[in-house]
Amino acid sequence: MSQSILFIGGSGIISHASVARAARLGHRVTVLNRGRSSTRSLPEVETLVADANDAGSVAAALGGREFDVVAQFRAFSPEHVARDVAQFAGRTGQYVFISSASAYQTPPSRLPVRESTPLRNPFWQYSRDKIACEDLLVREYRDNGFPATIVRPSHTYDRTLLPTSGGWTDVARMRTGKPVVVHGDGTSLWTLTHTEDFAVGFVGLLGHPLAVGDTFHITGTHAPTWDQIYTWLAEAAGVPNPDLVHVASETIARVLPEMGAGLVGDKAHSMVFDISKVRTLVPEFGTTITYDIGAVEQMSWFDAHPEAQVVDVSLDAAFDRLATHARSV
Repeated sequence: MSQSILFIGGSGIISHASVARAARLGHRVTVLNRGRSSTRSLPEVETLVADANDAGSVAAALGGREFDVVAQFRAFSPEHVARDVAQFAGRTGQYVFISSASAYQTPPSRLPVRESTPLRNPFWQYSRDKIACEDLLVREYRDNGFPATIVRPSHTYDRTLLPTSGGWTDVARMRTGKPVVVHGDGTSLWTLTHTEDFAVGFVGLLGHPLAVGDTFHITGTHAPTWDQIYTWLAEAAGVPNPDLVHVASETIARVLPEMGAGLVGDKAHSMVFDISKVRTLVPEFGTTITYDIGAVEQMSWFDAHPEAQVVDVSLDAAFDRLATHARSV
């Protein structure tokens, strides 16, 4: 059944494939964002221009409109979510908040991670803010019946987002024969989910009456090691035998503090998920695109877009220092 769906965001790495899938399925899709993305073109949907972080801008763009579903991809603080509750209470049948799987207990005490796994991340403020947003929505659902659904993606990627710590800098190092820094010993398991697969699970929850008041992570079942991820990326880049150097995550965090919270607070630990809960409502959801395929897609895109091949000079120098130190001890 066709639904009216408002995507706040809609042109990002996680959201754009969901917008396209919802439109293909015949839903009446509206996208509200700043209208600045040129990387991912939207299908033929209604577009509204507003700053999602400005409540007045959003209210002016929406007027008194109502939607069957509001999907919020651009809220990162409880203050923003509180504004959304005030904005959409009584005007939507479902409010879907995009949280993060990094909100789960870090490191996890048990695998696989389930939706019942405790929420606690002492390392990363981003994750703690997402937890605070969830807490607010749970209270609003319990106390006032606000129709919230919480979705926790893990590492979701498209052709433009390389999963390694250095991004294109890592690829450039591989292609010139330089050592590439891999955190830890390279054997921890990391779940990667292609945005096209994520879209199947996400759109399947939109307007589903059994999803209201509940929480779901939407991740794949594909969890290669970090060494395998770097090796697949190298092979796609035409480098069959990359020089991988293992460095403790805590050491990388000390040298590169801007990378530290997301590394120690997320990527350093094995993360494998039980997806049976979302599949009870969306049985067609699952992994269809593994990263060996995704890496080829990514390198094809980057090789066709030289403007995206940006080497971070300071990061490159830090990787040189880390690799040299690792091999000297």
